[in-house]
Amino acid sequence: MSVKNWTLLIINSLVLLVVLTISFSFYSEFSKVLDKRILLHLRSIKTLKKIQLQRLVNKEWNAFTYATNIAKQGGIKLPENEFLVDGIYDLTHLHPSKKTSIGLVKIKDSVRYLNIVSYKKIQQILLERTGMGASGESYLVGNDYRLRSQSRFFPKTNPYEIIVKTEGVINGLKNIRGEGFFPDYRGIEVYSVYNSLNIGNLNWVILSEIDVKEVQIPLKEMRDKLLILTLITLLVSITISLFLTKIITNPLKKIHNLIGFMAKGNYNEKIQLKNSPKEITEMNVALANLSEVISSAVNFSVEIGNMNLDSEYQPKGKNDLLGKSLLKMRNKLKAYRTLESEINKSNKRLLIQNLESERKRLARELHDGLGPLLTTLKINVQNKIESSENKDTIKNIIDTTIAEIRQMTNVLMPTSLDKFGIGATLNNYVQSIQDSISFPISFENLTQHENSNITKEQEIHLFRITQELINNTIKHAKASQIKISLTEFADFLSLFYFDDGIGFDSEKVTTGSGLTNIKDRVEICNGILIINSSKGKTTFEIEMPIKNNKND
Repeated sequence: MSVKNWTLLIINSLVLLVVLTISFSFYSEFSKVLDKRILLHLRSIKTLKKIQLQRLVNKEWNAFTYATNIAKQGGIKLPENEFLVDGIYDLTHLHPSKKTSIGLVKIKDSVRYLNIVSYKKIQQILLERTGMGASGESYLVGNDYRLRSQSRFFPKTNPYEIIVKTEGVINGLKNIRGEGFFPDYRGIEVYSVYNSLNIGNLNWVILSEIDVKEVQIPLKEMRDKLLILTLITLLVSITISLFLTKIITNPLKKIHNLIGFMAKGNYNEKIQLKNSPKEITEMNVALANLSEVISSAVNFSVEIGNMNLDSEYQPKGKNDLLGKSLLKMRNKLKAYRTLESEINKSNKRLLIQNLESERKRLARELHDGLGPLLTTLKINVQNKIESSENKDTIKNIIDTTIAEIRQMTNVLMPTSLDKFGIGATLNNYVQSIQDSISFPISFENLTQHENSNITKEQEIHLFRITQELINNTIKHAKASQIKISLTEFADFLSLFYFDDGIGFDSEKVTTGSGLTNIKDRVEICNGILIINSSKGKTTFEIEMPIKNNKND
């Protein structure tokens, strides 16, 4: 997700969260206040009507006269064995039509007198609905859970036929005064305030209620207004955040593009930021400084790559690891160049020394071998010796001279390499050496002979390596035997050399032993050299890759 989208999401989420939190808190507090106000109002109405009912009944009781006989009052006939004490009674169940009847019973001279409180007056008190809204009402319920006052929702139904067993009635009959939200006798959620109505022997409950739905109309209106306000706030927030993100993201896009140029190796690009926040401007300045540092380091690395090792470069600070690394690289390259020069000089010196040594050896061979033979031949020729015995002597001298020349040429470059290959050449060389040493040399030739793919260059190197190994063993190893094998496989060849001499330390051996020459020849042929040396056992294992075309 882009910075712009993240910014929009975060800002607007926070704004929405704050607005919703405030709206919810306001809505919740308003709802609580509204609930308290409604319940307080209902409590006042209920208390007022309870007082009015008590006054009505007390007034009727005080105005009671003994003019009416107990026999019958309003169609109600008292049972003979009940209501034998002065008091106020609920006689609704005795009324022929179950009309709500509050009976006033007084006894004088063993005669019962009865008066019924006017139901019309009771209804006038309860049906007075000032402040009750469209759905509010106050009503009475007897201890038999039946209505004792006319329901305003069922005006044609006898109240006695309506059963009211709600939470408020149950608690009221237990003399519990309270309030709450619960379904009324219609099954509709209402705000309800209830209280027991204990007048004389009456055990009724008086309730004042109003529908929750009606009360919450202003609450719903406020909720809708809060929702509209939230949407308007969110739209304003989105508009402002779009403007802010444009101020932030446009410079960031330019910086991103600049970094893209730098990633592709272009450090000369610059950007201009106008009306950008201070932090982004500082970021651009830091990026420009970084570009300059990297550009300087790149230019210096180009100079190093071109081996201009005398070029100057100054690190930008103590934490400029790149610059310090480049300087260290330059210094090491200088050291390597110096070392390379010394090595080249040393190699040239060794080459010249080896050439001079070879020339001295060749001169010594010619002087000690061919010289005396040619001198003797010259004397015999000058003396013109004609006897057959002297002629045989001259012939033997000539044959020996030819053999000496052949042996020297074989040492310098055997002609058999071109004719018979490396296997036969090494075999001939080993046989020629065998005649001049006192211990045995065995050679096993496992090359392909006519179908061999060993190149001429490899044959020369193998010959020189074997020469060097045999020469080192004869001069230094004090060995009693030498074993050599040359094996040709499909894609590589293997030269194995063994002697049982005193051995040597390959890390400390001097270059005069020819070991360096052997390693160089193996490396030229892309081969592998493994040396193991200890007293009584020294081995050289050499492997070289070979190609399918011998002329390659």
